[in-house]
Amino acid sequence: MKNIKYILTFILVIVPLDLFSQNNIDWKKIEEETMTHFQAILRFDTSDPPGNELPVVEYLKSVLDKEGIESKIFALDPNRPNLVARIKGSGKKQPLLMMGHTDVVNVDTAKWTFPPFSATRSNGYVYGRGTVDDKDNVVSCLMNMILLKRMKVELDRDVIFLAESGEEGNVKYGIKYMVENHWDEINAEFCLAEGGGVTREGGKNRYAGIQTTEKIPYGINLISRGPAGHGSRPLKTNAILHLARAVDKASSWRTPMRLNETTKMFFEKMALVSDKKIAPLFKNISDGKNLESTQDYFAENIPGYYSVLRTSISPNIIKGGYRINVIPSEVVATLDVRALPDENMTQFLETLRGIINDPQIEVKLSDRDTRPGATPSRLNSEAFSAIEQSIEKFYNVLTIPTMSTGATDMAYLRQKGVQCYGIGPALDEEDGPKGFSAHSDQERILEESLHTFVKFQFDLLKRIAGKKNVPVQ
Repeated sequence: MKNIKYILTFILVIVPLDLFSQNNIDWKKIEEETMTHFQAILRFDTSDPPGNELPVVEYLKSVLDKEGIESKIFALDPNRPNLVARIKGSGKKQPLLMMGHTDVVNVDTAKWTFPPFSATRSNGYVYGRGTVDDKDNVVSCLMNMILLKRMKVELDRDVIFLAESGEEGNVKYGIKYMVENHWDEINAEFCLAEGGGVTREGGKNRYAGIQTTEKIPYGINLISRGPAGHGSRPLKTNAILHLARAVDKASSWRTPMRLNETTKMFFEKMALVSDKKIAPLFKNISDGKNLESTQDYFAENIPGYYSVLRTSISPNIIKGGYRINVIPSEVVATLDVRALPDENMTQFLETLRGIINDPQIEVKLSDRDTRPGATPSRLNSEAFSAIEQSIEKFYNVLTIPTMSTGATDMAYLRQKGVQCYGIGPALDEEDGPKGFSAHSDQERILEESLHTFVKFQFDLLKRIAGKKNVPVQ
């Protein structure tokens, strides 16, 4: 009996686990199928505004229907619907939500080498608006729902796919609508969505950034008022003069540096994967040394890292004046403020008023529709551990938690207690400066990168949602 047990143990260890899993997948055919669906949804113009995500949702639903996967459509505006698909598990654990948005930012067609909604394939890339924001996530979610169903993967969690509208500026049609009106359809313990990805440099994977928190966008108006007058008789009370001084003071203010669990680990781990020139700067932040000079370097040379350290202020809009010979009585500057997740905005406004110190300037929040603040997602969760394992398997790099300086719809889910993690495919660090990144005029993705991401996500879903006896190798 002992010998039999030994032999069985030997077989399980030596024989590849692929033979005991659902990994008898023809990945070449899956890649072809992925590309068919990817090109199809890229060719729908879902620029937001106006959005018009309906054709993409109808396409996704038709594909899911053919696979026998349950899906529903929810819409505040019939032309801007959201799709929710679900594959049920045993219910032993709470659901896992995958999310991707079907709208894209607007385009200036004249600046594109390939038409922005042509989904042109060239030299191993796919070009088009939405290739990396966020129809790559949409098609990966679609393909992984299909794979879970076809492979009959046993699940301890329901796996939910939300294809949402309005992420690029009209959340009332998408995530806000779903959270406020159909929460039961998407309620989950964990969520995987955009916001992260593998950074590649010189064709080699460098590290995987996983978004575990994000800054919250606010608009702050500086309103300067003074008596109007003739431009030939300059006034010390000139509203533009006072506004200019206020904008300079606000922009020059070095808001307090403050780390949270995510950003502290970010700087610690970036020190391990960076070159000799910059690694000491990351270590300075995590060790609390040479902070002023290090922040000066980031502010001048790598403003993204400077922004990660604090609530940031950028003056982006100024309105005022209507004639060259008239001193205006009112002018307004709007500051783009990206607040740390735990920022007390009432206190922040009071401090800013003191910094400006001008009774002629009114400081107040604008009417900008902002996302909610929330506690960062945990780094010791089952999901984050699974992400680290899948990253190691497919990309062989260190997993580093990140805080987005921009905004994603995961903010609405984190506020409800969902542990959210931003993932994404491997992208070349050089693509940004070349103008090939998200929101650029030549958005693109490597086909190989997309296909690896689909495999990575399938592996990750099995780790998080699969039954314990479901192999993930």
